[in-house]
Amino acid sequence: MKLHVIERGEGPETVVFLHGLFGRARNLGFLQRGAAADFRTLALDLRNHGNSPHGPVSYALMAQDVLETLDDLGVERFAVVGHSMGGKVAMMLALAAPERVTKLLVADIAPARTGHGHGEMIARLDALTFPSVLERRDGLDLLEPVVGNRAVAELLLQNIRLGASPGWSIGFDDLARDIHAIENWPNLQIAPYEGPVLFLRGGESPYVRPEHHDQIRALFPHALIRTLPGAGHWLHAEQPRPFLREMMEFLRAPA
Repeated sequence: MKLHVIERGEGPETVVFLHGLFGRARNLGFLQRGAAADFRTLALDLRNHGNSPHGPVSYALMAQDVLETLDDLGVERFAVVGHSMGGKVAMMLALAAPERVTKLLVADIAPARTGHGHGEMIARLDALTFPSVLERRDGLDLLEPVVGNRAVAELLLQNIRLGASPGWSIGFDDLARDIHAIENWPNLQIAPYEGPVLFLRGGESPYVRPEHHDQIRALFPHALIRTLPGAGHWLHAEQPRPFLREMMEFLRAPA
């Protein structure tokens, strides 16, 4: 499956950005613009998100989508930065195609079951009834009681077609059906990725915990695990400049 891509920069090395569940390529725009000064950067809408096609969900399928898209763009080797679900896709890429991935940065996710209420939230979203006409403010008011806060409602609203005949613009049915696969991590019998890896976690987030460290290092033996104090799961949005500094230091370092 060929994915929608936002491209910036013309550096000799390529960095690929992968967003999380219910996100899209442009959500990582601050990081992409920061990296574009030194690198060719490609931010992708993963399947069922943004302007990319829809279909069944698994990490193997999503990683294959990325590789097919990069093949079409003539990109052989690349570093990859992924947040949450996109971080799991990034890990799968490094493990499945280690000869192509030069560096891996995983933002606040572990190679483990990491569901923290997404299944329940999707069930509530699936029960929503859209009015005949929906504008932005009304959309936020519709979503906020379902998801619990305004910031998450803002994120979700970008996935809804507003105006007359509103509805989901993303592959919501595919995501809802396969949410168990998104929350889980496959049981892989695969060689570890031996390249440079940075796991960057939010200090206030439950997604990467000490009990995950052995799992991380079994698959990524050279992984560094660092924390952004005071940040939650959306660490790149909550602390964009500290995240950018950590990311650029990692990307610029010799492999």
